Amino acid sequence: MSSQFDFVTVHIKPNVHYKGRSISYLIECKDGSKKTLGVILPTDKPLTFETHVTERIEIVSGKCLVRIADQEEMEVYSSGESFTVPANSRFSLQSSEIVDYVCHLE
Repeated sequence: MSSQFDFVTVHIKPNVHYKGRSISYLIECKDGSKKTLGVILPTDKPLTFETHVTERIEIVSGKCLVRIADQEEMEVYSSGESFTVPANSRFSLQSSEIVDYVCHLE
């Protein structure tokens, strides 16, 4: 997990979902890759997101429950761990604490 991204363009308009429970910023790296840096606030119920491209999500801090596509059980992911969601799919995330993440749009 990288703690810093050099030579990036930051899009300053945030992506805000679920009445501010999920906020992220898009960055474009010098090599052309795109990522979002974001935070998810504690939630009472799962927040569901749709993907258009494959997304690899690294948990920077916090702990959350995640269900990818139609998985029956939610899995726990913590700081330092990551999960991948296929393109044209969806995932649900729920947490009782603040979760910081980096999403690699692949």
